[in-house]
Parts: sequence; C-alpha cells; structure tokens
Amino acid sequence: MSYNVWGGGANKDKPVDETVAAIEAADADIVGIQESRLEGSPCPARNCPPRGDSVAAEIAAELGWEYYEQTIENEALWANAILSRYPIGEPTPNDTGVEIDVDGRSVSMFNVHLSDYPYQPHQLLDIDYGRAPTVATAEEAIAAAEAARGAAIDLLVEDMEAVEGANATFVTGDFNEPSGLDWTVEAADGYQPAAVDWPSTRALTDLGFVDTYREIWPDPVAKPAFTWTPTGNPAGRFDHHDRIDFVLAKGEDLTFSDAAIVGERGPSTDLAVDPWPSDHRASLAVVEF
Repeated sequence: MSYNVWGGGANKDKPVDETVAAIEAADADIVGIQESRLEGSPCPARNCPPRGDSVAAEIAAELGWEYYEQTIENEALWANAILSRYPIGEPTPNDTGVEIDVDGRSVSMFNVHLSDYPYQPHQLLDIDYGRAPTVATAEEAIAAAEAARGAAIDLLVEDMEAVEGANATFVTGDFNEPSGLDWTVEAADGYQPAAVDWPSTRALTDLGFVDTYREIWPDPVAKPAFTWTPTGNPAGRFDHHDRIDFVLAKGEDLTFSDAAIVGERGPSTDLAVDPWPSDHRASLAVVEF
C-alpha cells in the first residue's frame, strides 16, 4: 500500500486512529507512507519543509507492526516511513528502502516522496502553482519533470543496485507526477490535455517494474484512478486530478491478483473508508509469490 497520510490527518486536525483504520480496512501487509510529519508553516510551493514529530511510531504501535523511519534528508524523501507486519532489516545507503523478510523470502521495499514543484500538469494547463512557467508540449513537460525529479530517481536506482537479488522488489510513493499509462492518446481525447510518457514511472518500468494498478485495470479512460485529490473539483478550471501515488513491483515469481484505489466513499474509489483522513487517496496492490 502506498499512502500519503497528510501528517496522519493532523494537517486537518484529524486523529491518527482514522489513518490506522484505513490501513486495517485495506488489509495491507506492507505500507509505504509519505508525509508522516506536518506540513511546514508557512508552506510555499517552492520549499515546504516538514515540521513536528512523525506519526509512524504511533501508527505502527496501534497496528502491532514494525516500522522504519526514513530520516536521511535527500531529494527522494519528504517525511517517509515504512510499516510492515513482517520483520524489517537493514536500510539502503540513500535511505530510500529497507529489507523485509516475508516468511523466508527477501523483499526490497522502497518508498519515496518526490518533489511537487514545479508540477507539470498545472504547467501544461496554465494553472498557477508557485508561479512556475507554463509548458506547451509533451516534450517540454517531460524535460521539466526530469529536471524536477530526475536526481531523486537516480538516488532510488542507486539503492536498488546496492541490494540486487531480492525475491521481490516494491516501490511505493507519492511521485507528484502522473504516469504515461494514464496520459495516453485515448485519455487525451477526453480528460488529459495531452499524451505524455512521464519520465519518473517510465524509468522504473524500463527496469522491469510493473505498475500494479494498470496491470489489473489497463484502461485509463474507464478507470482513471485519481489519487490526487479527494478535495476539490476534478472538472474545475483551476484544478486537475491525477494518479500520482503508485505501487510498482518486480520479481520473477509474482502474481498480481487485485489492485484498488482506497479513499472516501465516491466514484473515484474502489475501496471506501469512512471517514477518510488524507488529501490523497491510497493505492493498494495484492501481490502473491
């Protein structure tokens, strides 16, 4: 499960019990959480450092699980933690992941939170976010996305290379960037403004990772799967909703049996949890050896 917990709901004064209830409702085994700390105050688009204590330990205690706090400050992380009902082992050098022992099988679990500025969907649609310049073409959007998040993806890949050989490798995260599997030519005839092969997820699928949601639900027109955001109006002129939270998986002996968007009750959600405490919906994958 990939779950931006929005400070455990505390950015809107919600109790952490609601975040725990969402994880329990999803029946997840391993969860990569992002925004385990509060947003800074103020929180400008260009630079919004986290503040306060992480809720990861409290969530893990209520679940009866182990957890690992990703505390190194780098471009791939923003208040990240990994929760697991299975034993957690050593972290990777750049702190983007950990080893997990799943009943004797080795799992490399990576969890990232990439930069939200500049945000290329808004740049393409001329929606102001931190006064970032507009972009006019798919090529310009890809170049801007590579400039914003390429260094973070490099750190992630470095860590993957340091721990090769696991039975399964997972990447969860708030990428703050959509997927080219959603911004297709067909989707561009309706909701999306263009067909764009976004580079951050493309870098991972080129390494053999499977986008678990699109593996189960391949049609982005029938299942747009918006994770950002349960707030706002997806049809509004100054809003644009997208799938930016992912569970990616790689392994020779894996079966993908289900995938779901977890969130508030409504048409954008496959698995409803009420009340829903975050400004992101979560992404859930059912993967078996």
